[in-house]
Order: sequence, then structure tokens, then C-alpha cells
Amino acid sequence: MNYFQFYEIPESFLPDEKAIQTKYYALSREFHPDFYTLESQEKQQEILEKSTLNTNAYRTLSHFDRRMQYILEQHGLLEEGGDNDLPQNFLMEVMELNEQLMELEMDPDPLQYKIVSDQTMQLEGELKAEIWPVLEKYPTLPPEAQSEALKQVKNYYLKRRYLLRIQDSLAKFAPHS
Repeated sequence: MNYFQFYEIPESFLPDEKAIQTKYYALSREFHPDFYTLESQEKQQEILEKSTLNTNAYRTLSHFDRRMQYILEQHGLLEEGGDNDLPQNFLMEVMELNEQLMELEMDPDPLQYKIVSDQTMQLEGELKAEIWPVLEKYPTLPPEAQSEALKQVKNYYLKRRYLLRIQDSLAKFAPHS
């Protein structure tokens, strides 16, 4: 079952997080295995599955990146070997940042670290500013427009993954710089 359907909320990249939390707690109480110890083995198994589904739904829907990945996967947009072409200019920017990271690895320099960190944050901010209106409007779009929006979100998601790897690498250098 789709997590959004399970929580009875519309599919959205920016859902009401309080509603997600409220639904999680309500379903946690409803499907708590301890309340079903006297039921049949089949009923206990069903409750355990629903409890697990609730936990997985909450972990996914309450986390921005996991939620985005989940929606894209539900629409078949993150399949292995799929169309993951990113714009050449973005890939060049990432390559330059990675080259600067390699230089930092060889020669730790606090100033260079700050430059790479600032460039990464600026790029991330630009990407977020560009995609945010799409994320906000997504639930209200007609199906054909949602399809186009999903392609834009996929592009953002893939770019964001590159930037997160760079940020992870930067975190390794922070104590040395």
C-alpha cells in the first residue's frame, strides 16, 4: 500500500508534517502488537505487518529526502539504467568542486575549505530556490502538469545527491582545516 494512502493524505513533496506525526502516533496505538496477544496467529501477523508499514511510512514521509525519493520511485522515475542525464554545466560545476576537494585532501587549507563550502551552499540554495515553487504547487497540478513537475523534481533530486556527497566530503576536512 502506498504510504500516502495509508496515512490518508494527498501525495505531496511538502506535506503537513504535524499531520504525518499525528497519524503515526494514532496508528502506533491502533496497531500496537501488545493489544493483540490473545488474537489468532493470523490477526497477530496482520497487526505486525500494519505496525511495520506504519513505522516505514513515518520514516519515509517525515524525512524530506526519503519522501522525495519515495515519490519518484512510486512514479517509476528512479529505475536503474533510467534517464539520469543532468545538464553539462551542472556536471562541470560538480567536477570543479570535486577537483578542489582533491586539492584540499592533499593540502588542507582553511580558506580553500571555506571557498568550496560556500560554493556548494550557494549552488544548493540556487537549486532549492528553483525547485521550491514546483514542490509547493505539485499537489494541485493536473496530471499532465504533475508529470512534468516530477521530471523537474527528479532532476533536482539527482543534483542534490551530488551536492550531498560533496558536503559529506567537506565534513571530513572540516576538523583538519
